[in-house]
Amino acid sequence: MEFGVFDHLDQRAGAALETLYEERLKLIAGYDAAGISTYHLAEHHATPLGLAPSPSVFLAAVAQRTERLRFGPMVYCLPLYDPLRLIEEICMLDQMSGGRFEFGVGRGISPFEVAYFGVDPTTAQATYMEAFEVLMKGLTQPELNHQGERFSYDAVPMVLTPKQQPHPPLWYGVGAPHGAQWPAEQGINIISNAPCPVTRQATDRYREVWHAAHGAGETLPKMGAARHIYIAETYAEAETVAARAYTAWYNNFMNLWRHFDTDPQVYPSDFKEAQQRDIIIAGSPETAAAEIARQVDAAGLNYFVCRFAFGDLRYDEAARSLALFSEAVAPQFA
Repeated sequence: MEFGVFDHLDQRAGAALETLYEERLKLIAGYDAAGISTYHLAEHHATPLGLAPSPSVFLAAVAQRTERLRFGPMVYCLPLYDPLRLIEEICMLDQMSGGRFEFGVGRGISPFEVAYFGVDPTTAQATYMEAFEVLMKGLTQPELNHQGERFSYDAVPMVLTPKQQPHPPLWYGVGAPHGAQWPAEQGINIISNAPCPVTRQATDRYREVWHAAHGAGETLPKMGAARHIYIAETYAEAETVAARAYTAWYNNFMNLWRHFDTDPQVYPSDFKEAQQRDIIIAGSPETAAAEIARQVDAAGLNYFVCRFAFGDLRYDEAARSLALFSEAVAPQFA
């Protein structure tokens, strides 16, 4: 079992931006030392949910602060990018990190965020699919040629190339079981935020489609679920701190939706309900390890993704939770 980290890099009230960035980079260096496999960074705009609206900028710093940790966006919101520019950024990050870059692709979950950039949310999916096609051409061919409805490139020399050939590993977010078909056909790694029963339907579907498309002899891609996690010496302490931090994170998540008087009904506001819906794990090392094991089995996972830093967790709190995870939880899955 490999462990990853997903990070919204959301706002902590009262903390200066430069402090948040520096503390997060210190924590990411801790992920590297702890043997975490991959760091996945969200992209959000005009919301305190995400303070890394340009993932490539922050990930360039991650490349310099780490040695073994793989990293990448989860996801680049493709309708917001010129594919040619993004191809060049991907190649730079992969080369600068010695081939540790992994990149997630998607259209962007919030219609309000893409609309701020003049993108029609109703056409974002079509734009995303064409942008993805251009990316795959530019990362794998010496010249970029493409004539489509939204993008047009004529014999553009691909001077930069990724270190990993034919391209860095791909990731995709799956929210519902039917969403597993396309990434399974493409052999793309997936991460879900859904409760275990829904995620299990998605991973079962993924396995079915993947085996039909690629055969039984190939290595199955990663199928993960992302969960908020907070570990303390005692269950009571963990619940107290996690409930406080989850409330702050939930308010960050809802900030832009509330601005437009909308509720996507993705996450519950109540901490106890969030626990019941497999969204957050809080406990001692023993109880956290047992819950992770339960979810891995229930959801059919071969990859587990932790959110160690969220809401108003201070650096020292998140670092201590990570240390307990590294010392007493992760070894149980070795």
